[in-house]
Amino acid sequence: MRTVILLLISNIFMTFAWYGHLKFKEVALWKVIMIAWFIAFFEYIFMVPANRIGYEQFNAAQLKTIQEIITLVVFGFFSVLYLKEEFKWNYAVGFGFLILAAFFIFKKW
Repeated sequence: MRTVILLLISNIFMTFAWYGHLKFKEVALWKVIMIAWFIAFFEYIFMVPANRIGYEQFNAAQLKTIQEIITLVVFGFFSVLYLKEEFKWNYAVGFGFLILAAFFIFKKW
């Protein structure tokens, strides 16, 4: 559970670092890059321990799958709440397929 919480926090920082600047097109690109790098530093503060702790319980493919699903959930909320974009039905279908992929990665065959 600690891994998931750390990955969630990390992904919130990552999403703001990568996409938060889209609302500020008037800001010079070099400034946006510097701010994004600053935010990304905090992403790494949570991501590295999440992977270190998580690797005791999950393999690398499972860790990456968890991270990608968290990324999509965080980004879904971010795009709707922060960027004010519409969440379309095909996004939900695509996210559903990724969750189905997680089922196959975590299933003990």
